[in-house]
Amino acid sequence: MNTVINKTNKENLDKKGALEVFNLEKIFRIPGCPACVSLKDCSLTIEQGKLTVLVGPSGCGKSTLANIIAGYDTQTSGSVMLDGKPTKKANRDRIMVFQETALWPWMTVLKNVTFGPSVLGDMTKEQADKKAMELLGKVGLVEFADKYPAQLSGGMQRRAELCRALLVEPKVMILDEPFRGLDVMTRELMQEYLLKLYQETGMTMFFITSEIDEALFLADKILVMTQLPGTIKTVVDVNLPRPREFTVTASEEYLKLKAQVMDSLYEEGAKVFAKLQG
Repeated sequence: MNTVINKTNKENLDKKGALEVFNLEKIFRIPGCPACVSLKDCSLTIEQGKLTVLVGPSGCGKSTLANIIAGYDTQTSGSVMLDGKPTKKANRDRIMVFQETALWPWMTVLKNVTFGPSVLGDMTKEQADKKAMELLGKVGLVEFADKYPAQLSGGMQRRAELCRALLVEPKVMILDEPFRGLDVMTRELMQEYLLKLYQETGMTMFFITSEIDEALFLADKILVMTQLPGTIKTVVDVNLPRPREFTVTASEEYLKLKAQVMDSLYEEGAKVFAKLQG
């Protein structure tokens, strides 16, 4: 297999990348307004080398949780531990791919992908370019290396962002609904690209989505979140075979897992509806 990370960093990835969240609470306070408790008593484990997916109702605090884990926001109380040590502000250990494209519009695809190593200074330009082209080749973007983001489709931009995140070689990649807004066919292709990259690197990934089918197709484990204030309600192990193809969505085991996740989410929706009626 043509790996995209050097031997030393591959060995580090084999040993590290376990993330734990303990009793997380996040309260937003705005002067003159009631306090909003976004997360409360939220605990979870993201296993090293696994693809963990978080699902939950809209507005339940999924993105807030992702931002805290990534280091872009701070919790009111509780802790986030990476490999047994408290996390600090955002750094290369935890790289996040956002809902909206974050490519620099004035840079080519290649320069966007190599931006991280160029800032960190841990690769020569030649090394970064070589690794970037290998990654772009895996997602079908080699011929677009000299193009600008505006010249790419939405799906192509997403692929470029995955390459940019992988090139930094994080311990944990956090993806906050990265395929949101893409058409169905492009979304399915992106899921396949992501699984291919995950299986080749063995990197720890934390993927957030509102789509149950997407969660089941990607995940080793699904975490179901409650309505606001968000906490983890249900943990579902997804023991579907890998490498995974879309034919698995017709299997009996897949349908059982889907029913389990849907039931858990339906209960949360019913609670909100009951409050509105009351």
